[in-house]
Amino acid sequence: MQQLILDIRPEAPPSFDNFLAGQNLEAVATLIALATGGEVEPLVYLWGEAGCGKTHLLHACVRTAGSLGHEARYVARGERLPERLPRLLAVDDVQALDAAGQVALFNLINLARDGRGRIVAAGDLPPARLGLRPDLATRLSSGLVYAIHRPSEAERAAALHARAEARGMRLPEEVVSYLLNHCRRDLPGLLATVDALDAYSLSLKRAVTLPLLREMLQQGQTD
Repeated sequence: MQQLILDIRPEAPPSFDNFLAGQNLEAVATLIALATGGEVEPLVYLWGEAGCGKTHLLHACVRTAGSLGHEARYVARGERLPERLPRLLAVDDVQALDAAGQVALFNLINLARDGRGRIVAAGDLPPARLGLRPDLATRLSSGLVYAIHRPSEAERAAALHARAEARGMRLPEEVVSYLLNHCRRDLPGLLATVDALDAYSLSLKRAVTLPLLREMLQQGQTD
């Protein structure tokens, strides 16, 4: 049981199918085209606050491109950028690039402009406000730029109810409210908590209630 409580994390790998698009429908459609080889700008930049889904979308691009046999790579914060541009390159947290990394990304974008591959990059602010080299900021702005919006509370609530229903579980409104206001704000984390709550309630043969949720979360904090 202790392991079950500690294991509150998303199980499914990031994909376009398990991303709640909400206000980001245009951005998602563009990224699908980018990853599948459709006619689209070879450079896309995503920005938004932590937990809005940028990293999820970068991984979804790489996973989709890879499933089609295309060479695709995800570069996380602190990792070195490749010298050669793959078919699709996803670069996360561009605001954290050091001087060498900024030069490398600038050169890779030029390769993408020459038709040698595609790039999707993400950061926490619009290009002009990232504090990067002016030439790199200009290059990032020259592609398609999308602000990624966190799902609204109503959209997240609907997703929680849908997840519970799919598992044959009734989720009381007070439980949903508590999850939205006191637990992880990112949707994958919330859905994983619903999964853990379902397993916890079944293991104890108790109905899903707010006290049960609090008990589960408290046990997870103390174990």
